[in-house]
Amino acid sequence: MSTTHQPVRRLDLRADCAQCAGLCCVALTMTASADFAIDKPAGEPCPNLKRDFRCGIHARLRDGGFPGCTVYDCFGAGQKVTQVTFGGRDWRQVADSGAQMFEVFSVLRLLHELLWYLTEALELARPLHSELRRALDGTERLALGSPESLAELDVSAHRSYVNGLLLRTSELVRAGVSPTPMNRRGADLIGADLHGADLRGADLRSAYLTAADLRQADLTAADLIGADLRDTDLRGANLARSIFLTQMQINAARGDAGTTLPPRLIRPSHWS
Repeated sequence: MSTTHQPVRRLDLRADCAQCAGLCCVALTMTASADFAIDKPAGEPCPNLKRDFRCGIHARLRDGGFPGCTVYDCFGAGQKVTQVTFGGRDWRQVADSGAQMFEVFSVLRLLHELLWYLTEALELARPLHSELRRALDGTERLALGSPESLAELDVSAHRSYVNGLLLRTSELVRAGVSPTPMNRRGADLIGADLHGADLRGADLRSAYLTAADLRQADLTAADLIGADLRDTDLRGANLARSIFLTQMQINAARGDAGTTLPPRLIRPSHWS
């Protein structure tokens, strides 16, 4: 059934693990590190995955050596692949031991991430509404394709097309905050002292902000798409109107009750 002209609900772009077959626990690679306690190749089930596709250590992933699992977000692709694309089957029930299912999962996860950004862009850039709506509808149609069409999709080309629209959206939004917004796109800001910094309208796309001090920083209308926020200190920071911020980025950072977030995002349980 086509979803054209129907609004994308953010609820559809949030992971519902109860409706998934543990795809991220099987399809993805784990490398022994601060994020994962073990090495696990793609296609092999995590030893913590139970027969009912539940995680055996979900309540203690961080203490159990798997904090990387707590920051991953499939944007709802897991349940879409399981319940829609493969009609309720799981990777143990398909002939190729799930190889195609895992490939489709990686493609659909990227499409759902693009849908997340496009949905936000529609709320931000009225002058681009028609173009953004066409891109969103087209992405939705692709996401509802067959396993074969999804496996063959040139998702990189589609992402490049969508990214052009997102960049134009960003420029419109940021220009409304500052006539000459700061450009730190892709900058190496690892461990940088940005305590209390005025970053309104800043272009921080793909910036490396790992372990940076952003306490009390003002990130109003700052573009954070693809920014690395692992262990970034966001205590007291103002992100209420930051753009293209995802739950995965927030989960990877540190914050507190004084951190203001966009209403679409959830305060992580591990923040104190």
